[in-house]
Amino acid sequence: MKMKWILPLPVLGLATWVIVTAAAPTHEGLTTKEFMREKLGHSQKALEALALEDFNTLAQQSKKLSAMTQEATWEVFQNPDYAQHSATFRRHANALTKAAQDKNLDAATLAYVRLTMSCVDCHKFVRGKIVASAEAERNLALAAK
Repeated sequence: MKMKWILPLPVLGLATWVIVTAAAPTHEGLTTKEFMREKLGHSQKALEALALEDFNTLAQQSKKLSAMTQEATWEVFQNPDYAQHSATFRRHANALTKAAQDKNLDAATLAYVRLTMSCVDCHKFVRGKIVASAEAERNLALAAK
């Protein structure tokens, strides 16, 4: 009897993976700006859900935010500092999901504030990198003249 279930399990696992992968939204082809706008939209919906104590929507939006950190479009820079900012954001998004699932409004509020702060910190970091890069290019151009 056990042999009958051994073969179908890998097939069932593969079928589940295909369904989940097909159902997951793809952000391929989006610009970084468009991708970040979508992230902002999920954050705004999470705030609305928090204010309304709509824990189901809050959990859905926080899961989407966490999942976005795993996508290639998220990787603006390939360095340890950016990776740490991403991990921090994901940790706060996951804490928000857990608080929503636990229907813990205070924990959800704190997780949302921390999530927002991690966004601001990362955006400051990225803007600093962009400014530093632009200044380095300008200095190289001036040195080449």
